[in-house]
Amino acid sequence: MKIFTSIYKYFYILLCMIVTFLNTQAQDSTMLKTPIASDTTNKKLNMDAVYNRPFLITNKAPIAIGGYLEANTSYVNKNGINDGFNFQMQRVTLFFSSTISKKIKFMSELEFEEGTKEINIENAILDMELHPLVVLRGGIVLNPIGAFNQNHDGPRWDFINRPLSATQIIPATLSNTGFGLYGKYFYQSWAFGYEAYLTNGFNDKLIGNEKNRSSFQEAKEDKEKFVTSNSGLPMFTGKLAIKNRKIGELGISYLTGVYNKWKKNGLVFDEQRTASILAVDFNTDLFNNKLMINAELATAYIQLPAKFSEVYASQQMGTFIDVVGTVYKGNILGWEKAKLNIGCRFEYVDFNMDTFRDTNAKKYDDTFLITPSIAFRPTGSTVIRLNYTLQQEVDLVGNLPKYTGMILFGVSSYF
Repeated sequence: MKIFTSIYKYFYILLCMIVTFLNTQAQDSTMLKTPIASDTTNKKLNMDAVYNRPFLITNKAPIAIGGYLEANTSYVNKNGINDGFNFQMQRVTLFFSSTISKKIKFMSELEFEEGTKEINIENAILDMELHPLVVLRGGIVLNPIGAFNQNHDGPRWDFINRPLSATQIIPATLSNTGFGLYGKYFYQSWAFGYEAYLTNGFNDKLIGNEKNRSSFQEAKEDKEKFVTSNSGLPMFTGKLAIKNRKIGELGISYLTGVYNKWKKNGLVFDEQRTASILAVDFNTDLFNNKLMINAELATAYIQLPAKFSEVYASQQMGTFIDVVGTVYKGNILGWEKAKLNIGCRFEYVDFNMDTFRDTNAKKYDDTFLITPSIAFRPTGSTVIRLNYTLQQEVDLVGNLPKYTGMILFGVSSYF
């Protein structure tokens, strides 16, 4: 593992050298900060988020480079106990893109979380366009389940913490090695898109982990997932999306695959068990982009072994709704197009929707969260955020809930 860490660090140093080279070249070339468009239209879908970012480009360099950072401080009080203020470097992400030739593009994203505690390649994709409706994609793919998993960049959100349902039910950021197709079609004010991929999948930690609950987040933490499949069978992820510029975008996505190791050296020693996630997402901008709504609902289904421990769930559900309004837009402290937003996020996750076998009584393991937010955006690519989160947790048997209050303040920006 130390070898891989060293490789990543050398790779990071190499990228820094490239950026320095580009800055030097800017003295005698035109340098622009601009998004690399995924197509020739402005009708963007959530699936375009991977390319719809600001990049640093020159007319001499073969690649475009960009990135973002998230840093914040937190004060957490759990049942009257707190550990004071903590400053956190949540993540620094580097992404780079290259147009290899006509209709062939490369894109990759390298993320450093919590300083260098975790270093991950979130995606590394090669796209080959045969037709706008048929684009081949291969590499490390962001599985298109829900909307947040692909559209997760910190500067795009007025909330510091990622939605609980999008990190625990859908374990964002979820990516796997695989291949597939995507495409888009436009008609007047309508846009239609689809994605379909076969990739490596989850592992046995889905129902065998230290959390003592069914956990897709634990199941995705597989150091070998980019080179091997735990089950030896591909996982399928597909999504359909439709958008109207005046109404918003609606997406329906589905993920399914065998998660357990059921065969070794050609010998079958267990039955195949599947895990699936069905998700629906919606987003819209109202009143000339003054009111923004983002919502996502995900339901997970896990096939358990017979008479398995009842702390593990065969069905889970999670949802979040973000409502953000712009209360002022104009000149603030010299920033001519600054925005002041207020918003609120509502979240609910049910980690166990089953009933107890003997009594048929309901299982709980529920979490409710509400997060008011104030955000200042001096530019569209930078946000300063103040959040307060009130969280209520109910254990498996429905005992009195536990409460957690969190004050979060931080900044996130593309660079």
